[in-house]
Amino acid sequence: MPENSTNHQTNNIETGEEITQSSEGTKELISKEFVPHFLPTYRIRTLLFPIPIILVIIFAGLLAYLTYIIAGIQVDGSYFPEEEFGAAAVFLNAVIFTSMAAVSAFIIIFLIKKIGIKVLKYIFGLSFGFIGFFLTYMFAEVITFLIFIQFQETTLLVNLYGLIINIFLPFFIGLFVFYLLFKYFTSKSIMVKNSIVLYISLLISASMSIILPLWTTIAILIGVSLWDIFAVLYKRGPIKEMIDLASTQDEYDNTMEEEIKDKIEKGEALYDTSKLEIGIGDLAFYSLLTSSILIHTKNIFLMTFSTIAIIIGTAITISGLKRNKILPGLPISIFLGIGTFLISQLIFSLLF
Repeated sequence: MPENSTNHQTNNIETGEEITQSSEGTKELISKEFVPHFLPTYRIRTLLFPIPIILVIIFAGLLAYLTYIIAGIQVDGSYFPEEEFGAAAVFLNAVIFTSMAAVSAFIIIFLIKKIGIKVLKYIFGLSFGFIGFFLTYMFAEVITFLIFIQFQETTLLVNLYGLIINIFLPFFIGLFVFYLLFKYFTSKSIMVKNSIVLYISLLISASMSIILPLWTTIAILIGVSLWDIFAVLYKRGPIKEMIDLASTQDEYDNTMEEEIKDKIEKGEALYDTSKLEIGIGDLAFYSLLTSSILIHTKNIFLMTFSTIAIIIGTAITISGLKRNKILPGLPISIFLGIGTFLISQLIFSLLF
């Protein structure tokens, strides 16, 4: 969860670090660099950070509920079925998923070093195209099915349904996804980018929640959160390295960076936290947890409590950005969300 601000008085061109006078007395307020525009992050003022989280949780939960509960589409997409292998399946699924995420991150870093940072633009763009088309088609098909079953079945209705599913939906969804890719590659609008990030994240979380069992989902989220800590905080972690590679680094930059860290450690300076960037993975995994809770427990209160815990966890993480250039966005929020769910479920089971 990198954090940034554009409200400054002076700008150090060589380092990209911008310093102004803090309202907290004599402390310097240091603004962080924006990550490249094409990276999939949601940019927003810090005070408004709950908005994208709540939006993706609501819409992902709605899609998952319509698909899993109303339409009855329940497919176990885990590598090892929980019903057959029990706790071992939960552990193995989490290890496999986390390992895949780790390997993918290192492959991306390798490509950046060989080709350049802009390779990410095409990696994410093509990924968005693939995910956008197939997942949009899947959920559009579910919604179309739920609409058509409200009417009495006739030959005309069956033919119309087949025409929509096999011709109209693929065509118009293809155009829609092509438009998304075009805007992703060409638009400089923050609002457009934020909308695309929000849309892709809710598709990912909704689809994962309907194919993964609840305990496998929780185990995966724990594994990915632990990986997030390593990837962001370790000096050679892939996410940290990705952010570093996105900026021009030289000996002068490193010297200034050390000076800034020294000032922060001495309490003479703070990072500006007026604006921030929430990664697409953070949004997707936050809503994956809440969507899974909703469809597997059918209890909106458990989902709501976990959502509140996630928002509180995000606020705690943001508060830590005053003294850290970048922090992992998953661990605190996910662990609080899971803990709140488990405690709330226990209380509900005892009371009802």
